[in-house]
Amino acid sequence: MHRTDLTPEQLCEELLGRTLNDVDAEERRVLQRIASGQVMGLDAQEEAALHASFGDRLADRVAAVGGSWGFIIAFGVILFGWMLVNSRILEAFGLHPFDAYPYIFLNLMLSMLAAIQAPVIMMSQNRASDKDRIAARHDYEVNLRTQLEIIRLHKRMDHLFAYLDNRDCARSGEDT
Repeated sequence: MHRTDLTPEQLCEELLGRTLNDVDAEERRVLQRIASGQVMGLDAQEEAALHASFGDRLADRVAAVGGSWGFIIAFGVILFGWMLVNSRILEAFGLHPFDAYPYIFLNLMLSMLAAIQAPVIMMSQNRASDKDRIAARHDYEVNLRTQLEIIRLHKRMDHLFAYLDNRDCARSGEDT
């Protein structure tokens, strides 16, 4: 962990040429972390998982299952099986369909499934959107920290080169 002797106000003045009041809250937080030597916070996945409720995790699972090829294939097999069981083919074996064509009960079940599944998937998409916002904020902070550290290193290199130039000038004055 690298700790600087400068305060966030001094860092802001030195690196950005502005006062701490002139920068936005995100930049202020980054400067405070740099001054304290604090390492980055949680990443987007960790932060989202930390705040996820049981309903959030359930919505993510429903969306993951409902949006897979396995679900589509299994659902197709179930629908085909339902239609087969409730077709006139079974009457040849002396069985009577409990939901004959036009499959009214099946339509009711599909409508209820869609009415429940659609909002659950939307909840999961909202959580994914929240994760993306957290990731964007995290990326912004990483980029800002990197930019500030590069500015800092550049200033140190300038000081070092100025020192070396002065030393060389002093030596060349002694040689004459």
